[in-house]
Amino acid sequence: MPSTPGQQPATDRSEARDIADVSAVELITTVSVHLMSAAAVRTGLAEEGEELQDLGEARILINALAALVTGAAPDLGDTHARALRDGLRSVQLAFREASTIPDAMGEGPGEKYTGAVSR
Repeated sequence: MPSTPGQQPATDRSEARDIADVSAVELITTVSVHLMSAAAVRTGLAEEGEELQDLGEARILINALAALVTGAAPDLGDTHARALRDGLRSVQLAFREASTIPDAMGEGPGEKYTGAVSR
């Protein structure tokens, strides 16, 4: 169905309605899980391991994840925030272990938002 100037195509309107049905907590959690999964792959935690490892990409993903989780935590509620923080910590530790030249404590990816991460 063609749209007239200034009018969105029908598919855009239905997509907007669909996204409006998703709660903010669900959307933030979903985005966080995608960032976390991508960070895990890039730190070498996937079955393919080092083949897909790219610590530069992992650093960017972990920084974004840490900022999102830290910023949204007060609105997510304890259960959701705790699970996301645990996953974030896991990928931060995996990054630290995968690094041949480890960052100083408190200087690793996402640590400006979470504080230093260690075992």
